[in-house]
Amino acid sequence: MTKADIVSAISKNTGISRTNVLAVVEAFMDEVMKSMNGGKNVYLRGFGSFVVKKRAQKAARHIKNETTIIIPERYVPTFKPSSYFSEKLRTSLGGKKK
Repeated sequence: MTKADIVSAISKNTGISRTNVLAVVEAFMDEVMKSMNGGKNVYLRGFGSFVVKKRAQKAARHIKNETTIIIPERYVPTFKPSSYFSEKLRTSLGGKKK
């Protein structure tokens, strides 16, 4: 599902114009990115958490040059679904992998 699909579905279900829905969806995404760029996590009760995680420095191999390179520590965005979200997914898919 793409952002356009989400906007269309919300617009259809609520009767709000696509333009207004698109503005709200983009504002939501901007706020999540701003918060995470500031080192803050975003918690949406019943949906999940957008969390900033720190990845430690590690050594890796550059296969072409056969050398070891160091990948510096970095921060990565992650999403952890709520238990409610996970349960709804399990029951809607019948416990089958898709």
